[in-house]
Amino acid sequence: MAYLTLRNINKIYPNGFHAVHDFNLEAERGEFIVFVGPSGCGKSTTLRMIAGLEDISKGEFLIDGQLANNLGPREREVAMVFQSYALYPNMTVYDNLAFGLNLQGVDEDIIEARVQKTAKILGLTEYLDRMPRALSGGQRQRVAVGRSIIRKVGVFLMDEPLSNLDAKQRVTMRSEITQIHRETGATTIYVTHDQTEAMTMADRIVVMKNGYVQQIGTPKEVYFHPVNMFVAGFIGEPPMNFIRRVVKQGCIEVGGASFDLTKRLGEKAAAYEGKEIVFGFRPEAVVLGTQENAYVTHGMVELTEMLGDNANVYLDIDQDKAILKVTPHEIPDMDTQLTFSIPHESVYLFDAQTEMVIK
Repeated sequence: MAYLTLRNINKIYPNGFHAVHDFNLEAERGEFIVFVGPSGCGKSTTLRMIAGLEDISKGEFLIDGQLANNLGPREREVAMVFQSYALYPNMTVYDNLAFGLNLQGVDEDIIEARVQKTAKILGLTEYLDRMPRALSGGQRQRVAVGRSIIRKVGVFLMDEPLSNLDAKQRVTMRSEITQIHRETGATTIYVTHDQTEAMTMADRIVVMKNGYVQQIGTPKEVYFHPVNMFVAGFIGEPPMNFIRRVVKQGCIEVGGASFDLTKRLGEKAAAYEGKEIVFGFRPEAVVLGTQENAYVTHGMVELTEMLGDNANVYLDIDQDKAILKVTPHEIPDMDTQLTFSIPHESVYLFDAQTEMVIK
């Protein structure tokens, strides 16, 4: 039996706004689940329903098989880390960590031991006597995480906890949160709009859009096997290239090259004759020049970006825009025609009307 079960969860506000539609998920004990999607997609609302901070309009939420819809936040035994640090400014780091245990009436010796252990895990031992204002943003976020893990609850809920940190701090805190999860073994639900965080931290990813779940899967599954154009375009940086073409005699033309869809779709290709489909490929999947067992096509170089370990090349392909991700040693000259190959297995085809992948 799953540890957390969400069955057809809906959130409808009094003004009629339907924020979350039929959300279904089963999370195993100790699993790290990441909700990802653009702002306003319903991910934080779903997290708050799990926490008990928002009422569930329809559906069932179970914790370890027990219905939890009507339980308060404290009864659910969950700990939440918010986007803001939410530390008590007039308390030391030690007192901030110990605050929740003091409210529970935990013995002082046990509090001391737990604070010291938590501080050691988070690298906060030398800062226990400091006030929050004397800490960096990353250190404050560690204290916020520490206040959650010190309670030894079964579920950690994190709502965009790294959004206030700079790029370097986010990378550091990502690895620290992942390590903390491994050490505590608690079930973790993590919300972010940053697909890099989702890909690097999650056991499974829940991709959301407009209140609907688009796909649930491992990072590899959502990256290599997206179910629709939204998931394909949201996961990956730079995003997947999409080129719309009308099917003529079982083929589409891209960059002066003809692609025979019957080799990929078989008899199903006939159903798209005269209709528009979407040809997709990831920027990092291409190989410059001509390669066997690949689709070979061309584009005009409009712009290049040197990023250090790689470079982005912006192309015009028959007035469609595309981005290629290449090594810094392969940067082509501006305003030249570039030939590149897309391995057969790296091409995605989508139905232009439904935006679902064509299998």
